Amino acid sequence: MSYNTFTPNIDLAAFVKCYWTLDTPKEITPEKQRIVPDGCLEMIFEYGDSYRQYRSDGSFFLQPKCFVFGQITEPLEIEPTGETGIFAVRFHLGGYIPFATIPIVEMENRPVPLDELFGDEGILLEKEMLSAETAIERIEIIERFLLERLTSQKSIDKIAKASVDLIFELNGQLSVDELSEKLKVNRRQLERKFSSVIGLSPKQLSKITRLQATLKMIANKQFTSLTAVAYEGNYYDQAHFIKDFKEFTGMSPKQFYADNLKMSMLFLNAE
Repeated sequence: MSYNTFTPNIDLAAFVKCYWTLDTPKEITPEKQRIVPDGCLEMIFEYGDSYRQYRSDGSFFLQPKCFVFGQITEPLEIEPTGETGIFAVRFHLGGYIPFATIPIVEMENRPVPLDELFGDEGILLEKEMLSAETAIERIEIIERFLLERLTSQKSIDKIAKASVDLIFELNGQLSVDELSEKLKVNRRQLERKFSSVIGLSPKQLSKITRLQATLKMIANKQFTSLTAVAYEGNYYDQAHFIKDFKEFTGMSPKQFYADNLKMSMLFLNAE
């Protein structure tokens, strides 16, 4: 497995967190992979074989070759059908908004094909990206596409950005009322901003951010016990920790740690 990240153009850095690629040969036996919510939207280009995405009832469908995945609010299971070749754009929280053509809330938990989002331009982008032979070529193509659609840095909503920064700074360990009070913003206004800009509620993002912090502790083995992880994550108690953990991963902390979920761990430290 080869996983690499690339830094975006400075004019896109406020919106794009990074580009990443993932390649695996056909010889590797395909395995189901569980992706854990992290709050960031991604634009995916599968130049390798397609991936299956599983529904909660166990059925599955083939993902489009190129798409933007909306906010993930529940465990996501995918499985390669053969050789993996992926190029992806990982947006900052709220970073996709300047490029959005439909409401973010309508994209929740689904891969939205580029033609649905951008029409003929999406079809052309898909053709160019899948025809390119290197990551550098793909970066040049996607940056040209994004820069043409970028109006200005003012597209960043100041209230949403300040909220996200504070949530990250405190690892999600504050209530919506505390967030509203610290930012001197009406709670209802704050929740409306989040819904339109981020595609999540402040409470959902705080829970996801806190979960990501605990996952990093588990991935880096920076804990003495799962009880200690719950304590460090400032959960009310271990039952609260397990409840939130299951909501987003679909399994208990013990199961997650035992299974050593490679894809989730891989992206935890992506820049």
